[in-house]
Amino acid sequence: MSNNSLLQLTTVASISLLTGCCIGALLTLPKSQSQPSKQISTSPSTTDYLSDDESDDDDDDDEDEEFIEIDSKPLNDIPGECRLALVVRTDLGMQKGKIAAQCCHAAVACYRLISNSTSDAYNPELLNRWLFKGQAKITLKCNSMDEMDLLFAKAVSLNVNAYVVHDAGRTQIEAGSATVLGLGPAPKSILDQITGDLKLY
Repeated sequence: MSNNSLLQLTTVASISLLTGCCIGALLTLPKSQSQPSKQISTSPSTTDYLSDDESDDDDDDDEDEEFIEIDSKPLNDIPGECRLALVVRTDLGMQKGKIAAQCCHAAVACYRLISNSTSDAYNPELLNRWLFKGQAKITLKCNSMDEMDLLFAKAVSLNVNAYVVHDAGRTQIEAGSATVLGLGPAPKSILDQITGDLKLY
């Protein structure tokens, strides 16, 4: 195995581990702590969650999120493995740690969308299929914002939860940059229709 392949494998494993830890931490919180303590609306289509104990100097906070609440219940009838896809923009030149943090933001956001009983995206059946069958995640790469926009639109058209993380711009990249697109959880066969042409990160 070449050094480059080993490095890529280690990176994907690290991102998957961090994402799993974030979701696991959410699942083990008491119900009163798992809900955000304040919801700050920045515009009709974007929402930030800020808890009382978060500070303004947290380098990994995402500034802005982009999502559309869709009804993913039609996906419940599609058999097979469910997974969560994380699509990372490679044109931004983010370092590995930054990518891991942004993937965690996307994974947690997708989980929040599908698990929030007041959301149109709420789908406990699909969520449980994903949660209790290993919480499969795949990290992929895209080359530009235009490509990410197309993936987002295709996901919404197929009733797949889609969430774009925008960075706060405190460390490596410009504020407001779309960094990672979270897709799902959704059946693998549907995600393949969206991301089938993308390469593994």
